[in-house]
Amino acid sequence: MTYAKRLLSSAALALVLSGGAVQAADLTYAISAPVTAVDPHYQNATPNNAALSNIFESLTVIGPDGMVEPSLAKEWRLIDDVTWEFDLVPAMFHDGTPMTAADVEFSLLRPATITNSPSAFTIYTRPIKEIQIVDDHTIRLITNAPFPQFPRDLTRVAIVKKDLVEGASTPEFNSGKAAIGTGPYKFTGYTPDDQLNMTRFDGYWGDAPAWDNVRIRFITDDGARSAALLSGSVDAIENVPTSDLERFQSNPDLVYESAKSMRVVFLFVDSGRDQAPTILSHDGKPLDKNPLKDVRVRQAINLAINRDAIRDRLMSGLAWPTNNIVFDGGEGYIEALDAPAFDADKAKALLAEAGYPDGFQVTLATPNNRLINDEQVAQGIAQMLTRAGIRTQVDSMPFTMVNTRGNGGEFAMSMMAWGNTADAAGGIRAMIACKDKDKGMGPVNWGNYCNPKLDEVTMKAMATMDEGERRGLMAEAAQIVHDDMAIVPLYWQGSTWAARKGIDILPRADEQTRPSSFVPN
Repeated sequence: MTYAKRLLSSAALALVLSGGAVQAADLTYAISAPVTAVDPHYQNATPNNAALSNIFESLTVIGPDGMVEPSLAKEWRLIDDVTWEFDLVPAMFHDGTPMTAADVEFSLLRPATITNSPSAFTIYTRPIKEIQIVDDHTIRLITNAPFPQFPRDLTRVAIVKKDLVEGASTPEFNSGKAAIGTGPYKFTGYTPDDQLNMTRFDGYWGDAPAWDNVRIRFITDDGARSAALLSGSVDAIENVPTSDLERFQSNPDLVYESAKSMRVVFLFVDSGRDQAPTILSHDGKPLDKNPLKDVRVRQAINLAINRDAIRDRLMSGLAWPTNNIVFDGGEGYIEALDAPAFDADKAKALLAEAGYPDGFQVTLATPNNRLINDEQVAQGIAQMLTRAGIRTQVDSMPFTMVNTRGNGGEFAMSMMAWGNTADAAGGIRAMIACKDKDKGMGPVNWGNYCNPKLDEVTMKAMATMDEGERRGLMAEAAQIVHDDMAIVPLYWQGSTWAARKGIDILPRADEQTRPSSFVPN
């Protein structure tokens, strides 16, 4: 079986649709969360992945519609159930040297050497059992077991220059010394918590990029990001504040686009530890056991949340209520779970049945600069849970701090989000599966949930080549997650962008904001 597909880039497609070429110019746009490092293997986070994909490319790539497309691998084929052969494009690194299969091999092995990663990429490389270099432009990757979703996983792993990066660490990338990729733009500068700068790479193997120079500014404050667009200090922004939606849409000098994204916002609830931090009895005394271990309590939390109210009152319609962990049409998607119930009375009854008729106290941790209205949504959820008997306080903090503290096990309950929702296995193995470092399972399982049956079904699904059978297994896994309320899914988040007049916006289902998202007209 051979997989090959040649598509116009978003920028090139826009040129065709507009009927001709456009004069390139400089672009400055603002994103709502910072790029934490220029090292593409340091942290698996959307702001990093989206920004750095312009400098470093992967073998495969997710297109604007969420489907897998060729990138540095122009085509690929299955030799047998576990052997994948990839033909590489004749790409050049930004220093003028050719990319070879040796660079690919090195790049796929490197994530395992990043020991300080807040969110590791090893979940995507661990399935690789063996790498065989056929020649400079052909490589074979042998997986531990059949793995039909392997090309999607490879979209997450950037290819770097072996001779340059061997022995290098994140500071060498941040300084630019090791920031040499094959992408359409070359690194020109990075200031932590401020901006990333790039310039067009004239030796790019693919379609020429639409912009000469690109500056990505990190403006986490919603008001400041809107003000930057209105003042003209940036050309475009992502995550338009909901308070600005109407005036942006009615402003003749601006263009606006929105889309339902593949990112599901959810609650981690600590169902694994006997004692969880911040949990107290209703009158503030220590509890002998962690109430979140009882599935009835987790179900009560789910029922106590009025997602329609969140959508209408807090998100200006940019939320699609769900109990799913899989995006519409994905493998494991269950249509019935896209209509979650709200029943505060039943929530109270479940709490009483579980032995907490007076409820208990808990703290809900949340980022305050990562998701649309994240702190406001968390406050709303806290009020809903409190009305049901779970007196909830909110602890909001920057996204980087949430990652550090969450990985350190400091939360009993936290609000987070996951964007890799094309199939059930993506989210399960990262944040719901039993923690197993050797197998690469559960690396960001902040809820400490563990169900061997779920892991068994998920692993079987991941190794099943027949699509129909695999979809059935994925759905079985997703149903276990729901029935056990392993996490509490809340809604699919909307993505929004705004730009000055003269720029077309091309929305992406994966919510990533890239230079190719903005095309001069």
